[in-house]
Amino acid sequence: MTVIFLKLGGSLITDKTGVEAVREAVLGRVVKEIAAARQENPALRLVVGHGGGSFGHVAAAKSHTRQGVRTAEQWHDFAEVHAAMARLNRLVVEALLAAGVPALSLQPSAGVLCENGRIKQIETAPMLAALAAGLVPVIYGDVAFDSEIGGTIVSTEEVVMALADALQPTWLLLAGEVPGVLDGQGEVVPKITAVTFDDIKPALGGSRGTDVTGGMTSKVQSMLALVEKQAALSIRILTGLESGVVQGALLAPNEAGGTLISR
Repeated sequence: MTVIFLKLGGSLITDKTGVEAVREAVLGRVVKEIAAARQENPALRLVVGHGGGSFGHVAAAKSHTRQGVRTAEQWHDFAEVHAAMARLNRLVVEALLAAGVPALSLQPSAGVLCENGRIKQIETAPMLAALAAGLVPVIYGDVAFDSEIGGTIVSTEEVVMALADALQPTWLLLAGEVPGVLDGQGEVVPKITAVTFDDIKPALGGSRGTDVTGGMTSKVQSMLALVEKQAALSIRILTGLESGVVQGALLAPNEAGGTLISR
């Protein structure tokens, strides 16, 4: 079974400078592109993930949940962060279903356990069963219980990395606002490897709006670590704002634009 991960950035589908503000036109177009790609290639096995955007990141920044959870007030905040992310997830799943995609939400906090902020255990059986049934699992950044600090937050990319051993994806497509990783002159860097990363790192910026899980630099570092671990995996960072890009990347990821991250 060949699997592609598609992550819809929080800045793509929400306005991260607002509070729980969905970019309905963008989300509506992207889910139609996903549906069209599945119709053109019925063998496509797809896992969709999405960021927190103006839902989860705003709630998490107020509570500092990522740093640990101990008090009753902090546990209440923990639950609030999950609720905010679940609200966005429901909107994404409903949009996919309306477009004809058999989307199924899989809640990370129900299957992830962490230790000092890092995922140590993740339940994969429901994900594998959903894919085998032809469904499209939808995951997201979420809260998680932690054996050392009580509770924390795991990003969508961290969940994807934890799932990679079991699912062995061939591609991870990260669709955001920008056309790829940009250099100091605003030009797309076509390819990044562990060897070339240090040269472009000074030109990488943070994240527009509120983001408790890091900006572009930390994202690229995480993705480089993932491709080093998963020999068959390639990653593309590309725009989701331009019509047809997501659909084209799902059907022919080798030919897609943006930034390729590989060994």
